[in-house]
Formats: sequence, structure tokens, C-alpha cells
Amino acid sequence: MNKPNPRAHAPRLRIGIDVGGTNTDAVVLREQDPTSTSQNTMTAADVLARTKVATSADITSGVTQALRGVLADPTTPERAGAHPHQVARVMIGTTHATNAVLQRNGLRRVAVLRIGAPASTAIRPMFGWPPDLCAQVDAGSAIVRGGVELDGSAAAAFDTEAVSRFCATVAERAEAIAVCGVFSPAAPDQERHAAEVIRRELGDIPVSMSHELGSLGLLERENTTILNAALGGVATHLIDAIRAGLDSHDLGHAIPYFAQNDGTLLSLEETRRAPVLTIGSGPANSLRGAAMLTGEPNALVVDVGGTSADVGALTQTFPRESAFGVEVGGVATNFRMPDLVSIAIGGGTVVRFRDEGPPTVGPDSVGYRLAEEALVFGGATPTLSDAAVAAGRGEFGDRSLLPGHLSLSAALEHADAEIADAIDRIKSSGTDLPLIAVGGGSVLVPDTVPGTTGVLRPAHHDVANAIGAAIGTVSGNVDRIVEVGQGGASRTRLIDDAREAAVAAAVRAGADPSVVEVVEIDEIPLSYLREPAVRLRVKAAGPLAGTND
Repeated sequence: MNKPNPRAHAPRLRIGIDVGGTNTDAVVLREQDPTSTSQNTMTAADVLARTKVATSADITSGVTQALRGVLADPTTPERAGAHPHQVARVMIGTTHATNAVLQRNGLRRVAVLRIGAPASTAIRPMFGWPPDLCAQVDAGSAIVRGGVELDGSAAAAFDTEAVSRFCATVAERAEAIAVCGVFSPAAPDQERHAAEVIRRELGDIPVSMSHELGSLGLLERENTTILNAALGGVATHLIDAIRAGLDSHDLGHAIPYFAQNDGTLLSLEETRRAPVLTIGSGPANSLRGAAMLTGEPNALVVDVGGTSADVGALTQTFPRESAFGVEVGGVATNFRMPDLVSIAIGGGTVVRFRDEGPPTVGPDSVGYRLAEEALVFGGATPTLSDAAVAAGRGEFGDRSLLPGHLSLSAALEHADAEIADAIDRIKSSGTDLPLIAVGGGSVLVPDTVPGTTGVLRPAHHDVANAIGAAIGTVSGNVDRIVEVGQGGASRTRLIDDAREAAVAAAVRAGADPSVVEVVEIDEIPLSYLREPAVRLRVKAAGPLAGTND
């Protein structure tokens, strides 16, 4: 008689984990039918278990503790949780890559090869970087002859021998190589050729190519590529830590994914290749979680943590992407990032009283020490959490511990004004939208905010980031320059071709082909060209295709 397989008819569950600087959140969700019409909404019943624990310095311990909090425990049958064999997928969002850049910790030494002489020699690679970051990462650079025009034609002949000489000069000190060619997103062949030469000369050294990471804009794309190469060791450590955490809870069979900056997912191999694409995953997860918890596809979102608040916008359930490059650790970049306004308003923001005038608010915060230092917890530091309790917005701690002589209302009015200003700055039209308040510090958000139709506070709002990771879909992106003049194809044909390419890219990344759809199309006219041209950016996304249990 065949022994029954306990996984054969088990519910398919997924775990979402968000590893933040202060807390690590985890949730267990039912895996939804990708063909369901309700796949963009969820109810409280869909969250089977949840937890919030302190983030650990070694990552693994915090992740292990978070998993312990959402998995079933045979010794505590009354505690809700998933059995490991029921879990099909684990999605992870993390700020670890961001923190590595900000803290200058664990970064590889990178040699930079720019393909673009003689046109691009005026500014050297890594020009304008913070000196301490440059000193840690810089392993040498060279600018070799080559590059292409915006239409993809060669601007200069590619100098293969110069690439070989570059390899010889950096062989002893480089731990990774960053390759960036002028207008390589339009025609990446020279970058690929350079990577082949580098691997032939230097063996199995990690090589990052700019056309796979950034968009047009040479210096910003080059910076993105250098950061990506520098983060390779951080990504490897993070992946190993996550695998160790999963194995320790008998979750080795579950397929892990990492959340990326646009609210979609990367496989472990893609994360190892392009760790820079995870830098903005924390805010993106919160926005995606807010959309799922409320069913609102287009809305404003404020995510309030212990130290700061991020305000962003949802477009068809995805974070609206920034039209401008962003700075990471003092370095200008141009990869996909959520369009955010960040303010120093959080639950742990310190309030200081003066002899005359209103109190000052922040920008510093007690952070993870809130439960020890805030007045309502018996501490000696006035915070915005104390102000929220005093105003009746929050019900935690002991309100009787608030000194009667302190008036915290002015501090809360300051926070309200800062939030209203951030919302006004993030709005792209005069139309009012609902505001979704998420995050552990969202009690600071008032019930009425100018410029919105109302404030929504969904269940599980404090773990929206982990929920956003758990519901992650996969995407495909196309970013190309196309001619629309008399010699070019019709606009409709060009857009259709780009849509098909984006859908195909999403399917290759693991999306279910039956439900993947185009969620964003941007047309950006380009000036100063011989023929009229536009830059087409198309994004397609869809839920993960099913896996065999």
C-alpha cells in the first residue's frame, strides 16, 4: 500500500518577509488562484499568521525568529501558523543592500570599463562620488574607444586590445568589473563583447553590464552598474542567510524570491546578478501591500515607521515609478525606483520643548528604542508616539505617564502639516485620491488630510510591507528608442511590438502567460535627432505560474 503524501492535497501557502532596519515582519497568506477576479484584493481571513520581531545584525537569526513566529508549533497547538510542507513560496523584501551602501559595509572593489572614447573622456568614472565610498570601492578604471549613437549605429570602432590591457592593470585588485557603454541600452553588443574579453582574461570574475540595469544617461547608468558590482558580495551573503533560515525550518522545498524596486519579484539567480534592483523594495512592498489590503488600484499611500514616513502613489496597484534619477548613498543613479517623498516623521521622532515658542520635532528618532524611551512606556524622551496617545489617536502604553505640564498638540500639528505637504508634493494631478495609511507608526496620520478623499486604515496595516512581498508578481520591462518619422514603422505597430516583448519578458521571468498583462506604457519624445524618435517604456506583470507540489 502506498504511503500518503502529506503535500499532495495541502493548501498552497506563501510566506512574505520584510527585513527592515528595525523590525523583521513575516506573514503567511493563502496562495490565490491567478485566474480569480479577486486576485487584487484580500480579506483579513487570507492572513493566516503574522509576526513582528527585532531585526538581527546577522539577518539569519531575525529571519529564523520571524519564521518561528508564523509556522505551526506542535507543542503549542492553539497557536495559528503554517506547516512547512504547506508553504510553496517565500518572498523576501529587504533594506540590506541600501544599508550596505549607506554604511559602506561589505562592498566589493570594482574596476570600471567605460566604452566611449573619444566622446566621453571629459568626466572620469566615479566622478562626484563621496570620497569615503569611492576609496572603498574604486579598483581602477579605463575609457576605451567605442560606443554607439542613439539609433544604435557605431560611434567609433570598439578597441578590443584596450580591454585586454585594462584587464592586465586591474587583475590584482579588482573583485568585480562594471562595464558601461555610451548609449548601450540602444545596442548592447559592445558591452557583451567586452564582458567576453574580460572573462577570457580574468576568468570567472563577476561582470555587471549597464544595459541590463539602467536607462539612458551615461554617468547615472555607470554609477548604477558600479553599485551593482559592489553589492555582489552582499547579495551572496544575504542569499546564503535566507537559505540557512529556510533550511532550519524545513522549508528547503519552498521557492524563494526577492522583491525588487518596482514591487515585483526576482529569482535568487537574478538577485545575485542584479542586487541593486532590490534597493527600493521596502517602500515598494508597503505600497503593494496597501493596494492589496484595500482593493484600491489608484491611491496615495503613507507608510509611517519609527524614524520616517514615505509617501507614494499607486497606479493600477503598482508603485508609480520616479521619472528622475535617485541618489543612493550620495551617488546619482537612474534605475527603476518608486516615486517617493520621504519625511522625518515617525513614531519614534523626538519632540523637544523650548522656553518660548512651539516645540521642535525631529529629525532624530529613538528608533527601535521606542518601547524603552517614550514617555508612555516609562521612558524620559517625548516622542510623536506620545503625542498620538495624548490626542487619542493611539491606544498603547500608559497614558497616565504623560506629564500634565507638557502640551504635545503643537508637535502633532507639525507632523500633520509635514504629511499634508508630502502628499501635495507627490500628487501628479488636482484630482483627490484616497489615502491609505500603513506601517507601525500610522496612528500619527489624522483621519482627515487635505487633498485626499479620506484616510483608509486596513486590517494588518502594520505588516503591509510583508504582505506586499508575499503578493509579489513578476514583471518584464522594455525600454527602447524607436523612430517615428517617415522612415520608421507606425506608432501603433511600435507600441504593439514593445507590448509583446514586455509580456514575453514577464513570462520568461516566471509569470503565468494566461493572465500576464501590460500595466504601464510611457512614450517620451526625444529632441535633437536627425529623425523624429521616442523612447518607449513598457512594463508587463502577472502572478507567478503554478509549480508542481
